[in-house]
Amino acid sequence: MILASQRAAPLPPDERRAALIESTLSLVLAHGPDVSTRQIAQAAGVAEGTIFRVFSTKDELVNAAVASAFDLSPLLRDLAAIDRAAPLPVRLVAAVERLQQRTVRIFRLMDTLGCLRVTETDRDRRDRSDQGVLIGQALVDLIGPGSGQLRCEPHEAARRLQLLTVAFSHPRFVEDDPLPPVEIVATLLDGIRLRAGHDAPHPDSTNGEHPC
Repeated sequence: MILASQRAAPLPPDERRAALIESTLSLVLAHGPDVSTRQIAQAAGVAEGTIFRVFSTKDELVNAAVASAFDLSPLLRDLAAIDRAAPLPVRLVAAVERLQQRTVRIFRLMDTLGCLRVTETDRDRRDRSDQGVLIGQALVDLIGPGSGQLRCEPHEAARRLQLLTVAFSHPRFVEDDPLPPVEIVATLLDGIRLRAGHDAPHPDSTNGEHPC
């Protein structure tokens, strides 16, 4: 139990709302939607009554938390902040790190909630398509300065990068062993065929790590 002396200092309304949403999302990912307001308050370090000064009901808070997982704004900000002066592989690894985090979080959330809150409507499909376009454009902008190194157009490179990231990160496909971002980028840029100047990995020396 969190004592009053242990609670964080009062936050401005927007920050308090964001903190409640983030704490709730973490709990939903771990335990499903049937978390209690007491659990949420403890995780956020606030009094339970604070929740109902921000949200009318627990369901409203849980819905807001689920919606936040699909919010593209943080991802687009992160992609825009990647240093365009860095080498292309470095830029792509940074992008995949962020894409992978989002992929894992969303699919774990969908598995946790099942069909309860994620039944897809026509509008949802349109929204998902629109999100894919926005992410793709952000990746095209990121790839653009190095496009002369590629044998396909930036939009096709962006599409393949998204597909590889999902395929190598989706919890149902990879369980607890997603491909590291650096290997996803290496697969995109170089494939897995051994090239001159690269030593072949010994089958007994990988220690469970991805050898390529």
